This record gives sequence, structure tokens and C-alpha cells, in this order.
Amino acid sequence: MKDREITEQKILDAVGSMIETDGFESLGINAVAQKAGVSKMLIYRYFGGMDQLIAKYILQHDYWVNTELPLHDISGVGACLKQMFREQIATLRSDMVLKRLHRWELTADNEVVRLLRERRETNGCELVRVVSRLTKSPYAEVAAMATLLSAAISYLTLIEEQNKVYNGIDLCSDEGWQQLATGIDQIIDLWVKNKQQ
Repeated sequence: MKDREITEQKILDAVGSMIETDGFESLGINAVAQKAGVSKMLIYRYFGGMDQLIAKYILQHDYWVNTELPLHDISGVGACLKQMFREQIATLRSDMVLKRLHRWELTADNEVVRLLRERRETNGCELVRVVSRLTKSPYAEVAAMATLLSAAISYLTLIEEQNKVYNGIDLCSDEGWQQLATGIDQIIDLWVKNKQQ
């Protein structure tokens, strides 16, 4: 089993490397097999096919699919939410493959994308439920706030290469993103303060 796990990871790493270098256009069973140094039959045996391989890669790397909210009481809600959104920023800004996957997702509608969206939705709804319960806030209110913040981060990280400045904020600099993170912190602080009154 250990050998299989190592080989699967080698194949998944090859997918990431190919996407980073050439985008999705370079992906194919033969090309991935060659890059990973395995037979294409092994890819079919371990993953089922190209779509399932891409799905596995995306599910392994997507930020919101893999995020947990380690909270048990209201005292840490604000700090935890700030940290989550800062980690979303850091992850999307530093991971070119993840950016390309998000761009691809915006234009694709297939089983892989539907699975990703379903898993992301399931985990996102659970995170919203936890915050709603801890803060005694309506689910709809928490969902709206989380959606606006996470969507804004996704959008701005995806356009930073083509649209370097947004409302005077330099999207290509750490300072610009610190300004945005500080703004998100302020929104969360105001919301948490309102909940405690």
C-alpha cells in the first residue's frame, strides 16, 4: 500500500508540474505517465482516467475543500475567521497551479468541476453552520458574509496578473494584499463586535 501511495503522489505531482508549466492544455494520460515515469495503465488502475486524476488533484489542493474550523466557543471566532481568510489569500497568491485550476473551473462544466463544487459547498456550509451556531447568528447572515469575502479574495487573486491595480490597491505587492487583509480584519471585527452587543 505504501508503494501505491508513493506512486499516486508521484503522478499527482506530475499533474501539478505540468499545469504550472503549460496549463491544462498539456495534460493527457500519455504525457502525465511520461512525466511521472509510470505506465499509463497504472494511471487508469489507480485513478480510473484523466478526469478522475484531475479531480483527485484538485480535491487534494483546493483551499476551501480542505479547510477546517477548530472552534468550540465564541471567544476565538474573530481571530479564526481572520486567519482563514488570510490563509486563503496566501494560498491563492502563492500557488500558480491552484490559480490555473480556479480559472479553468470558471469555464468548465463537467463531472470533475461538479464534484469539486459539491465538496467545496459541503465543507463551506459546514463552516458557516459552525460560525452561525457559535455566534448565534442567522445562517443566511454568516453565509452572505463568508461568500462575499471569499469570492472577493478569489476574484482579486485571479485577476492580479492582468489587472495590477484595483481601486488604487496594488494587487501585485505584499503591501497591497496586507491592505486588503487589514480591511477584511476590520469587517470581521465590526461583525463580531455587533454580535457581542
